[in-house]
Amino acid sequence: MKKLLITGGARLSGTVRIHGAKNSVLPVLAACCLCTSPCVLHNCPDIEDVRTALAILESLGCKTRREGSTLCIDASGLSKFRVEKRLAGKMRSSILFLGALLARCGKAELALPGGCPLGERPIDLHVKSLAKLGARFRFEKGILQAAWRERRDGDIFLSIPSVGATENLLLACALMNGTVTLHGAAREPEITDLIGFLRAAGADIRGAGTSELTICGAHKLHGATYTILPDRIETATYLCMAAGCGGEVELQRCDGRLLAPVIERLREAGCEINCDGSEIALKSSGRLTAVSPVTTAPYPGFPTDAQAILMAAVLRAKGESVFQETVFERRFLHVPELQKLGADIVLSGKTARVRGVAHLHGAMLRAEDLRGAAALITAGLLAEGESEVLGLSHLARGYENLEQNLKNLGAAIKSVDIPAPFVYNT
Repeated sequence: MKKLLITGGARLSGTVRIHGAKNSVLPVLAACCLCTSPCVLHNCPDIEDVRTALAILESLGCKTRREGSTLCIDASGLSKFRVEKRLAGKMRSSILFLGALLARCGKAELALPGGCPLGERPIDLHVKSLAKLGARFRFEKGILQAAWRERRDGDIFLSIPSVGATENLLLACALMNGTVTLHGAAREPEITDLIGFLRAAGADIRGAGTSELTICGAHKLHGATYTILPDRIETATYLCMAAGCGGEVELQRCDGRLLAPVIERLREAGCEINCDGSEIALKSSGRLTAVSPVTTAPYPGFPTDAQAILMAAVLRAKGESVFQETVFERRFLHVPELQKLGADIVLSGKTARVRGVAHLHGAMLRAEDLRGAAALITAGLLAEGESEVLGLSHLARGYENLEQNLKNLGAAIKSVDIPAPFVYNT
């Protein structure tokens, strides 16, 4: 096990290349199960969740190969329909193999998915929606079992714009005879990216980028070559870090259009930001002002994944910033850790009020989720003295080369081994 040692106070300057989107490549990898010939995916991050998805594909009988940031997936030999419990428990996105395996094999079995402890994220909407299409379900000994009783087309209405349910329905319907229209679908860019891949593989899907998607089932899907879109949350992470620390940072291979609410708040805080094609340049004095109230919401609203990181960036800002979390009830797990640094944060239900302080001091911190880990690192960069950040297993799930990139920008940060506890044997 490792921990990060951070000596705060350094300004950040330099260039970072943004990797492919974690929340895009994972559903696309599940979609490869539908293809009868090899797929080639470019711009794929080398992170733990992607490694888990590849392990799931291999356990199902697929062949996988990585060449740099390119993944080659051959699902022609897919022969199993059960996702092993040890793999399903490692990440939330394992649930996407439910729709993919139903489409390819006519049945699927998997344990309930794992991931960050952000509160209740039930799969009821996935199950109910697929049941309306003719799937039947059993839950036995911790394993969800699904199979088609019959396959029905028609209209499906989602009560909330669930990203996961939208993705599962797209996967399940891609090979279905007939037409399914999905109402109330999520509109995230990562869903549009999944649709782009499915279309490249031969699927007929209309309405990308809107809340109404029409899927005309195909007899089969072929392999495709596709490039994953840039990670908007990784982009937001470096922008917020540089904003809080001060400095000049240029991000390459990214898309500022996907981050309008975050960029708007950073400009309010006093940052100069220029978006030019696939590059974003930010200049900050490090002395920020409070931002207008942030309320997380489905796309195109403020992304819940960026809430904790922006909060860390404005800990020293002049004035009060208010954050309201509406997506996940346990998205404030980072707050008690930030308070250890001297942050002035008052929690009340789903609302956090952050009053900027003149100084933060180093402390020992423990991350409880992926984006919370990024927030703690951000805060450690702002604090005076040395901070230790534990719980790095969460960080490895979603960021590639974060430590090295920060070093290249001038941060005083390094990972060190945590000594194993001494055990006295009598």
